[in-house]
Amino acid sequence: MGHNEPIRKSTHGVSAPASEIPDKLYFRIGEVARLCEVPAYVLRFWESEFPQLKPNKGGTGQRLYRRRDVEMALRVKTLLKEEGYTIPGARAVLKSEFKQKEPQLSLIPTGAADAKQLRALRRELEAVLAMLSRPVGKAAAAQKPEPIQSIRNQRRAAAAKHADTSDILFNHSD
Repeated sequence: MGHNEPIRKSTHGVSAPASEIPDKLYFRIGEVARLCEVPAYVLRFWESEFPQLKPNKGGTGQRLYRRRDVEMALRVKTLLKEEGYTIPGARAVLKSEFKQKEPQLSLIPTGAADAKQLRALRRELEAVLAMLSRPVGKAAAAQKPEPIQSIRNQRRAAAAKHADTSDILFNHSD
């Protein structure tokens, strides 16, 4: 038996390819066990051995597998049963596959047309900043901040004026 050959052949048949996984949001452990053609206790054991296989647990504690969890269970089965890896070996393969995934695409496009759009956007943002930085009017720009006492006096004068106006409006007799 060669180094890269499986330790044993699968007697359960071929597991379901990813394309045959039903289009559902969540799967119960029994459904996943049927798809992977392994008993449910094997899936629970794999969860303890492979950190990549972590189904959600509902309010009742029942395991709810997503599609990616089902695909991961199928990958684990392939590594263990069809390719003959040991559990530590399969764990290492999955870890290396995870590291080798393509990096996320850049959020900023790099084409010449895209650079032109970014420059136009920058000019627009600078114009908005300039508008927001300008004082509201000439009077606002010429005024110096008033001392607190002066502001209090203005408020008292406005309150007195309001009181005089309300006296005229509500105490007016014909």
